[in-house]
Amino acid sequence: MSLRLVPRTLRKSSRAFSSTPRVREEVIGTVGPAPVRRPVGGFRGGILGFFFGFSAATSLGLYYLQQENKVATGLLMASVDELQQGASKITSHLDRLQTVEKEIASLKTSTAVKDDVSKVREEMKKVYDGLHIELLDLRAHVWGVEQDLQKVVKTESIKI
Repeated sequence: MSLRLVPRTLRKSSRAFSSTPRVREEVIGTVGPAPVRRPVGGFRGGILGFFFGFSAATSLGLYYLQQENKVATGLLMASVDELQQGASKITSHLDRLQTVEKEIASLKTSTAVKDDVSKVREEMKKVYDGLHIELLDLRAHVWGVEQDLQKVVKTESIKI
């Protein structure tokens, strides 16, 4: 069927399904005007993206910094504890040294000096020499008694 054969009234009804500007302007079934959407501009989106990225990077950096701080604090506390143990060992060694020094000082006052030892040695030599002389005198006396006894025995015989 060609369009010339179809009456004009039917043509208008057939145009209702077409996409002509007249049909497009006709709004069917809407309640009010459509809300106007403001497009997000590139500048405003860039600023928002920058602030979002900056805040995310800052929060991650802060988290990393806190973790590093926690590790560094732990290492510092460990080294402080080790230093404290070393200091306590040193103080105990110093206390022991002080007690040894006190004992040495008391021994110095109660020990003999070289001069004292030499004096005692000389006295002991004198005593030894005196005892040796007495021993020799005693031997001489005993020898004399033996000689006298032998003379008596030779000259006088004992008769029983």
